[in-house]
Amino acid sequence: MSILLIQLNQNKLLIKLAEAGKKKIEWAGSQMKVLAKIRDRFFAEKPLRGITLAACLHITAETANLALTLTAGGAKVVLCASNPLSTQDDVAASLVENYKINTFAIKGEDKKTYYNHLNLCLDFHPQITMDDGADLVSLLHSKRKPQLKEILGSSEETTTGVIRLKAMLKDNALKIPIMAVNDSLTKHMFDNRYGTGQSTIDGILRATNVLIAGKKFLVCGYGWCGRGLAARARGLGANVIVCEVNPVKALEAMMEGFDVMPMMEAVKVADIIVTATGNKHALGQTHFKNLKNGVIIANTGHFNVEFDYAGLKKIAKSTRTLRPFLEEITLSEGRKIYALGEGRLINLVSAEGHPPDVMDMSFANQALAGEFFVKNQGKLEPGVYKIPEEMDQEIAMIKLQTMGVGIDKLTAEQKAYLSSWSEGT
Repeated sequence: MSILLIQLNQNKLLIKLAEAGKKKIEWAGSQMKVLAKIRDRFFAEKPLRGITLAACLHITAETANLALTLTAGGAKVVLCASNPLSTQDDVAASLVENYKINTFAIKGEDKKTYYNHLNLCLDFHPQITMDDGADLVSLLHSKRKPQLKEILGSSEETTTGVIRLKAMLKDNALKIPIMAVNDSLTKHMFDNRYGTGQSTIDGILRATNVLIAGKKFLVCGYGWCGRGLAARARGLGANVIVCEVNPVKALEAMMEGFDVMPMMEAVKVADIIVTATGNKHALGQTHFKNLKNGVIIANTGHFNVEFDYAGLKKIAKSTRTLRPFLEEITLSEGRKIYALGEGRLINLVSAEGHPPDVMDMSFANQALAGEFFVKNQGKLEPGVYKIPEEMDQEIAMIKLQTMGVGIDKLTAEQKAYLSSWSEGT
């Protein structure tokens, strides 16, 4: 029995939360039409029958619809949060109360509780795991090694998690096959770019209610998430600055019309700074002395290490919370820095994460990855795999169909031309 189920039995308020959460889940589901088609097929075919599946993901209405799809496919699903501040308590309550899915997640849980929840998920001895940040896989490889032999495979949702898993593979530490969902085109080109761009702006606005127009808006990192954020900030009238370590990405940002400069120079003029790097201390102690008085800093990367929140607190003269997830940090000389969401991913801390329309494709990838592991059990060596191209294409085609969009097909002549080399000038 999950922790939340115990609480629901004791707390009528949480039952009311469940009612609200169910409505939120239903609304998100109405926008997730690709996943709905997969769910219908899963319900008929039961490709996950007999499988226990543990998922460490952000507990949102969109994730709930993935869980319902996996359940429709015959899986026994158990969930835990992939971030201490990203859980929507009403959704977690509904998953337990209305759908009887074991869910170990409470918004604001401390680190000890967070890892206790991960261990509770693994106590169910899953054959498949799903991760957003690779914490379940990391725990399996460190403190729960005997369970590795039970695992058919694991799928990874986010850039940061894939980076961790590829590092494990390089060190010969990875003992199970991994499906890098984030590397799928129908994931990172849409979820990371359009989802992160919109939801990060949403999180900043809910936390601060500041006007974006006219502000100098610094995006640290120009991967797919940074691209989306920079475009959305510019659309709201910001003067966007991009900082990068990759010369190709920096050149791309420059040719998109953004200012590009070193971080140490950019922080002197930025009004809003958002880290989106997947790396540690992109904004750190060396930069703090140059931060502009009144600057707002936030993170949209998965882990709370991208700007050195703990280091900033250590040099603070005083701190106070002005609004939920908006902290005023006053330094010794009187400069005020406004830190959002304790350095955690602001799009889920103070907003609702990516819209269901775009998570539709991401979670379609996750659902099909689970099916892939069942169909290919015993055939996959430990490694980090990409979603098969035909699966990527299938998801994109279903998405277009649900949007009422048709596309052309190659003629036999065109296919023959593309597969030959003899016809030239």
